[in-house]
Amino acid sequence: MANRKLGRPTDQRMALLRNQVTNLIWYGRIETTLTRAKEVRSLAERLITVALRECDNTIELKKETKNDKQQIVVLDVVNDSPARLAARRYVMRYLYEIPPVQGKEEDRDDFKERVKNVKHPVVEKLFREIAPKYKKRAAEKGQGGGYTRIVKKGPRRGDGAEMVILELV
Repeated sequence: MANRKLGRPTDQRMALLRNQVTNLIWYGRIETTLTRAKEVRSLAERLITVALRECDNTIELKKETKNDKQQIVVLDVVNDSPARLAARRYVMRYLYEIPPVQGKEEDRDDFKERVKNVKHPVVEKLFREIAPKYKKRAAEKGQGGGYTRIVKKGPRRGDGAEMVILELV
């Protein structure tokens, strides 16, 4: 099936869709036109399915390192399996980076501590929050897919385009 053209050249169309998929995953809902929402939905559900298959696929290792006093310390480390790493790279190839935002009540040191180990926050959110939620939902209801919902708002003032809210279920 061919993609919708959305009245834009290929590079602009792909950038628009990547941006909207990234915002959908980061914020959980976006407001857009019906035709854009249908395209974004198919792309977002594909990425969620990739994350869903690999969200629990990790390897536990024991790693020996030296501490400040040059003593050997054994640490338990949880790494991604090769399949999960490939899935994360596939998702990172498509999604844009959104820098983390400091909360209003959060001071600077707490913010730096919170984001110190998070290099790709959108991908982390997809693999650590969204995919396990849908995996649990699929186990309970026995269904896969259907991760998004389109709610119609009505025509846009100006050009009459059908506006919708696209949200994660």
